[in-house]
Amino acid sequence: MILHNKIDRRLLKEKLMQEDFKRITCSFYNFIAIADPQAYRDELYLHLNQMQVFGRIYIAQEGINAQISVPEFEYEGFVRFIKDHEYTKNVLLNAAIEDNGKSFYKLKILVKYKVLSDGLDNSTFDIYNVGKHLDAISYNQKLHEPNTLVIDLRNHYEHEVGHFENAILPDVDTYKESIPIIVDMLREKQPDNIMLYCTGGIRCEKFSAYLRHQGFENVYQLKGGVINYAHQIKSLELASKFKGKNFVFDDRMGERVTDEIIAQCHQCGKAADNHVNCANDACHLLFIQCEACAEKYAHCCSAECKDVVQLPQEIQKQLRKGKLHPNAHHKGRAAISVY
Repeated sequence: MILHNKIDRRLLKEKLMQEDFKRITCSFYNFIAIADPQAYRDELYLHLNQMQVFGRIYIAQEGINAQISVPEFEYEGFVRFIKDHEYTKNVLLNAAIEDNGKSFYKLKILVKYKVLSDGLDNSTFDIYNVGKHLDAISYNQKLHEPNTLVIDLRNHYEHEVGHFENAILPDVDTYKESIPIIVDMLREKQPDNIMLYCTGGIRCEKFSAYLRHQGFENVYQLKGGVINYAHQIKSLELASKFKGKNFVFDDRMGERVTDEIIAQCHQCGKAADNHVNCANDACHLLFIQCEACAEKYAHCCSAECKDVVQLPQEIQKQLRKGKLHPNAHHKGRAAISVY
């Protein structure tokens, strides 16, 4: 039995657009010891594929990390399956803030060494001794306590479009890169309270345990991350301390939390917060682009890339072979050449 999808992605995307039913995008994670990740991976694939679930799931001995979309008519059965399984029975299912149902187009479940690329050695500390989880009300209140530091555990291109007021925003490309930087900063500043947040909570879960191992006592984390916070402030009619958009790692690229646009188009500098990938497949740079520049540059990051996408496909393929585009290592940076 084939336990992965081999169909061309263009066909899968076309099929997704033709679906006549709604999908629910959600995410969940759990740090829990999994004895046989491969067996669990295959079990999950069989069940979720039958339910027509799409998305990306990582499984490792340390746990599971999932971002998926579920057909609305299968959602109740999906929830029962998740809540009945020993590895996921206590997880928080984080429904998307904004959802067009087009977040994923196939199911991809991978066995990994870790579900989170953090560079930490799990054997050196208790990954389950985590910080205190706070709901939206408690998080908002604690933000105003003296000598409190709020730290964004996301990458620069994520917090560029949205973040909490007065948060420390590490200028990093990866979560792994941010860990030693933040620890050094905390040792220097010695805050009374450390407040962490990320997209859905998983980065805070691991990092809060590591901080406690490093001797920091008052470590707090936003339960369910920005996604859950956005739902709570809406249902409880609270003032949002998070401004702008929440970046997400699927085809939607972002979910709006508040109306403020705090970022700028990387090409002209006008207010904008829509992330796109350069239409030139040899580049595929992730960057922020306004509608006017999208039209001017044909959805490309530069005039150079615009010239490439206007060439016949066969010539574009030849140009891509063995060629590393100069923008390849500058994901989401504003310093893009403007022609």
